[in-house]
Amino acid sequence: MTPYGKVAHAALCATSLIAEHYDAKHPVRFSSQQIAKRRKLSQAIVAKVLTTLSQTGVVVGMPGPGGGYTLARSPEQITLLDIVAPFERLELSVSCPHGEGGCDLGENCPLYQQLDKFRLDVTDFLEHTTLQGFQKSIVRNTE
Repeated sequence: MTPYGKVAHAALCATSLIAEHYDAKHPVRFSSQQIAKRRKLSQAIVAKVLTTLSQTGVVVGMPGPGGGYTLARSPEQITLLDIVAPFERLELSVSCPHGEGGCDLGENCPLYQQLDKFRLDVTDFLEHTTLQGFQKSIVRNTE
Protein backbone atom coordinates (compact mmCIF):
# COMPACT_ATOMS: atom_id res chain seq x y z
CA MET A 1 0.00 0.00 0.00
CA THR A 2 1.18 3.51 -0.76
CA PRO A 3 -0.15 6.88 0.40
CA TYR A 4 -0.83 7.69 -3.25
CA GLY A 5 -3.82 7.23 -5.50
CA LYS A 6 -4.57 4.17 -7.60
CA VAL A 7 -2.87 5.51 -10.74
CA ALA A 8 0.35 6.56 -8.97
CA HIS A 9 0.40 3.18 -7.24
CA ALA A 10 0.08 1.45 -10.62
CA ALA A 11 2.96 3.56 -11.94
CA LEU A 12 5.17 2.43 -9.04
CA CYS A 13 4.15 -1.19 -9.58
CA ALA A 14 4.82 -1.05 -13.32
CA THR A 15 8.19 0.67 -13.11
CA SER A 16 9.37 -1.55 -10.28
CA LEU A 17 8.68 -4.63 -12.42
CA ILE A 18 10.60 -3.16 -15.34
CA ALA A 19 13.45 -2.20 -12.98
CA GLU A 20 13.66 -5.76 -11.62
CA HIS A 21 14.69 -6.87 -15.11
CA TYR A 22 16.73 -3.82 -16.12
CA ASP A 23 19.76 -4.57 -18.28
CA ALA A 24 21.31 -1.63 -20.14
CA LYS A 25 23.01 -3.86 -22.69
CA HIS A 26 20.07 -6.19 -23.33
CA PRO A 27 16.84 -4.32 -22.56
CA VAL A 28 13.94 -6.48 -21.47
CA ARG A 29 10.67 -5.02 -22.73
CA PHE A 30 7.27 -5.50 -21.14
CA SER A 31 3.87 -4.86 -22.64
CA SER A 32 1.18 -3.21 -20.57
CA GLN A 33 -0.67 -6.53 -20.64
CA GLN A 34 2.33 -8.43 -19.23
CA ILE A 35 2.81 -5.88 -16.46
CA ALA A 36 -0.90 -5.84 -15.61
CA LYS A 37 -1.01 -9.62 -15.36
CA ARG A 38 2.16 -9.92 -13.24
CA ARG A 39 1.21 -7.08 -10.90
CA LYS A 40 -2.53 -7.93 -10.85
CA LEU A 41 -3.53 -4.50 -12.15
CA SER A 42 -5.99 -3.20 -14.69
CA GLN A 43 -4.42 -3.31 -18.16
CA ALA A 44 -6.12 0.00 -19.02
CA ILE A 45 -4.52 1.77 -16.05
CA VAL A 46 -1.11 0.25 -16.79
CA ALA A 47 -1.35 1.39 -20.42
CA LYS A 48 -2.30 4.89 -19.23
CA VAL A 49 0.61 5.19 -16.79
CA LEU A 50 3.12 3.84 -19.30
CA THR A 51 1.97 6.38 -21.89
CA THR A 52 2.36 9.20 -19.38
CA LEU A 53 5.72 7.91 -18.12
CA SER A 54 7.00 7.69 -21.68
CA GLN A 55 6.00 11.33 -22.21
CA THR A 56 7.91 12.36 -19.07
CA GLY A 57 11.03 10.37 -19.98
CA VAL A 58 10.83 7.62 -17.36
CA VAL A 59 10.17 4.76 -19.78
CA VAL A 60 10.65 4.22 -23.50
CA GLY A 61 8.07 2.37 -25.54
CA MET A 62 8.72 0.42 -28.71
CA PRO A 63 5.74 -0.62 -30.85
CA GLY A 64 5.28 -3.84 -32.76
CA PRO A 65 6.38 -7.45 -32.29
CA GLY A 66 9.14 -7.65 -29.70
CA GLY A 67 8.18 -4.17 -28.54
CA GLY A 68 7.11 -3.02 -25.14
CA TYR A 69 8.42 -0.72 -22.45
CA THR A 70 11.79 -0.45 -20.78
CA LEU A 71 13.32 2.21 -18.52
CA ALA A 72 14.60 5.32 -20.28
CA ARG A 73 17.43 5.61 -17.75
CA SER A 74 19.06 3.28 -15.27
CA PRO A 75 17.13 2.62 -12.04
CA GLU A 76 19.62 4.65 -10.01
CA GLN A 77 18.81 7.71 -12.14
CA ILE A 78 15.04 7.55 -11.65
CA THR A 79 13.55 8.81 -8.40
CA LEU A 80 10.19 7.80 -7.03
CA LEU A 81 9.24 11.45 -7.46
CA ASP A 82 9.82 11.06 -11.22
CA ILE A 83 7.28 8.24 -11.17
CA VAL A 84 4.67 9.64 -8.79
CA ALA A 85 4.67 13.36 -9.71
CA PRO A 86 2.83 13.02 -13.05
CA PHE A 87 -0.11 11.40 -11.24
CA GLU A 88 -0.28 13.14 -7.87
CA ARG A 89 -0.79 16.70 -6.83
CA LEU A 90 2.14 17.14 -4.49
CA GLU A 91 1.34 20.07 -2.25
CA LEU A 92 4.00 22.66 -1.53
CA SER A 93 2.35 23.57 1.75
CA VAL A 94 -0.31 22.33 4.12
CA SER A 95 -3.47 24.29 4.77
CA CYS A 96 -5.06 24.44 8.19
CA PRO A 97 -6.81 21.11 8.88
CA HIS A 98 -9.67 23.01 10.56
CA GLY A 99 -10.34 25.13 7.48
CA GLU A 100 -9.55 28.76 6.86
CA GLY A 101 -9.85 30.66 10.14
CA GLY A 102 -10.87 27.45 11.91
CA CYS A 103 -8.08 27.40 14.45
CA ASP A 104 -7.23 30.18 16.90
CA LEU A 105 -3.63 28.97 17.15
CA GLY A 106 -2.73 29.89 13.57
CA GLU A 107 -0.53 27.87 11.22
CA ASN A 108 1.67 26.54 13.99
CA CYS A 109 -0.86 24.45 15.91
CA PRO A 110 0.39 20.94 16.78
CA LEU A 111 -1.83 19.23 14.19
CA TYR A 112 -0.64 21.58 11.42
CA GLN A 113 2.99 20.95 12.45
CA GLN A 114 2.52 17.16 12.28
CA LEU A 115 0.81 17.33 8.89
CA ASP A 116 3.51 19.62 7.51
CA LYS A 117 6.25 17.29 8.82
CA PHE A 118 4.50 14.33 7.17
CA ARG A 119 4.31 16.25 3.86
CA LEU A 120 8.02 17.10 4.07
CA ASP A 121 8.96 13.50 4.96
CA VAL A 122 7.00 12.08 2.02
CA THR A 123 8.49 14.63 -0.38
CA ASP A 124 11.99 13.92 0.92
CA PHE A 125 11.42 10.17 0.54
CA LEU A 126 10.22 10.57 -3.06
CA GLU A 127 13.07 12.92 -4.00
CA HIS A 128 15.85 10.85 -2.48
CA THR A 129 14.73 7.29 -3.13
CA THR A 130 15.69 5.97 -6.52
CA LEU A 131 14.07 3.07 -8.27
CA GLN A 132 17.26 1.13 -7.60
CA GLY A 133 17.09 1.97 -3.88
CA PHE A 134 13.44 1.00 -3.84
CA GLN A 135 14.32 -2.37 -5.42
CA LYS A 136 17.15 -2.98 -2.93
CA SER A 137 14.82 -2.35 0.02
CA ILE A 138 12.34 -4.89 -1.37
CA VAL A 139 15.06 -7.53 -1.83
CA ARG A 140 16.41 -6.87 1.67
CA ASN A 141 12.95 -7.17 3.23
CA THR A 142 12.22 -10.48 1.52
CA GLU A 143 15.47 -12.21 2.54
